[in-house]
Amino acid sequence: MSAGRLILFLLVFGGLTLGIHYYLFVRLVRDAGLTGTTRTVIKSLIIIGGISIMAGMTLMRGPRWVSTPLSFLAFGWMGIMFFLFVALLFGDAMKLVLFVADKVRSAPPDPERRAFIGRAIAASAGLFAFGMSAAGVKSALGQVAVKRVDVTLAKLPASAKGYRIVQLTDVHIGPTIGKAFLEDVVARVNALSPDLVAITGDLVDGSVEELGDAVRALADLRGKDGVFFVTGNHEYYSGADEWIAFLATLGIKTLRNERVPLPRGFDLAGVDDASAHSTDGHGEDMEKALGDRDKSRAVVLLAHQPRQVERARAHGVDLQLSGHTHGGQIFPWGYLVRIQQKTFLRGLMNLGDTQVYVSCGTGYWGPPMRVGAPAEITELILT
Repeated sequence: MSAGRLILFLLVFGGLTLGIHYYLFVRLVRDAGLTGTTRTVIKSLIIIGGISIMAGMTLMRGPRWVSTPLSFLAFGWMGIMFFLFVALLFGDAMKLVLFVADKVRSAPPDPERRAFIGRAIAASAGLFAFGMSAAGVKSALGQVAVKRVDVTLAKLPASAKGYRIVQLTDVHIGPTIGKAFLEDVVARVNALSPDLVAITGDLVDGSVEELGDAVRALADLRGKDGVFFVTGNHEYYSGADEWIAFLATLGIKTLRNERVPLPRGFDLAGVDDASAHSTDGHGEDMEKALGDRDKSRAVVLLAHQPRQVERARAHGVDLQLSGHTHGGQIFPWGYLVRIQQKTFLRGLMNLGDTQVYVSCGTGYWGPPMRVGAPAEITELILT
């Protein structure tokens, strides 16, 4: 990311963060009528939380002894803040209903009732936020589950029946996910003895210099027909060309708008991420990857963003494997993700003769939390 874009991002993000924290202060402190030590403590926590988010976003690419604890603090508070914000918005909707009801009944103002409602909403929001955050942390930091998915492809040759692809995506090695996590994932993938391993982008959040040692564990990945990678949007924030070159030294083949035949009688293709056109020499090119293929052969496409399937479909792709959405990661964020990705959120879906499988992701981004969207190592069985 260029310096100009980074400054613009920090300004916009900083303004949004300031606005949300002021809203939290109004609803949790002022409207709840807090006084004395309680008021001071909660107000201070809100201020410290806001500062930690900005510091964490600014210093997340620093030395790990600084970035890891700071990022856990910043992103942890970000998750709590999100749940508080959602709960308080719900509380505001309830207050609006009561306000309208009072107007209809011509009820006189009742300051004591108003103060009680403010305190009740603040207390309920706090309990909800910390309860959901605790459950989310337990889910995100626990062992990643293996999810088996059976996929029927009409053109799959009999010789490829039972072919197993293990998909990893959105691992997000960075300030809060490191070498130990990846080593565990690699061991669990190898235990499945897959025919092929596909990594569908957003592997890293940082440069090769910062994270190369942690990512080196991928050299131990084993797939009978190889390990393949396509870029995600986060690779373009982290030095995509450098990462592609580094992964090659680990025995991982990056598919950049290209196709390879597999020994069992079907094809594998991969395209750059849909956001890559702003980087010189990069950009999705379905025609280059698929335009001259034998359409009697089944083809599996690796593409980071699910919405890329709309262009893949025009080329007769049988199955697209994607990530990017994290399955929403934290409920109810998934509703916004559905809008951005045109309803593709998670799981196996059909778009005419083309199927797309969207993984919830293997790691997480931002808050170390998952609510309603557990992480997965996906084992796809082709039939």
